[in-house]
Amino acid sequence: MSTNEPLLHELLYCSVLAPNQLPTVVGQIVAQARARNTERGLTGLLVFDGLHFCQHIEGPRDAVLKLLDSLRRDGRHTDLRVVYEGSRTERRYRRFDLGFAQSDADDDMAGIQALEGSAALQRFLALKPGFDIHG
Repeated sequence: MSTNEPLLHELLYCSVLAPNQLPTVVGQIVAQARARNTERGLTGLLVFDGLHFCQHIEGPRDAVLKLLDSLRRDGRHTDLRVVYEGSRTERRYRRFDLGFAQSDADDDMAGIQALEGSAALQRFLALKPGFDIHG
């Protein structure tokens, strides 16, 4: 790896719980993701408000893109949209393979989904201190 090459790839996506799914499926999603993320060197944070998901993922580029492909095929959510994608040299999430938080504010996750690029990422990161993160 050259010194100019980024060490990590990150992305933030938003999606909507599929109409045929109950919100309780999120526990299943988190449990499965934590096991896989550890193996793949991925870390991140998933936030769910009862309808909308926003997940910020970081790790090796190939692993992040492979996960994104898998997420696009997952029938438990719909309308997946990547709102930010970029590179980093340091992890934002060192404490957990997948942190999980629920948002009680109806418009926080939908508001992020309406943004793009660094504006979406900055909004997500600004909300992060207010979340009760489990992970």
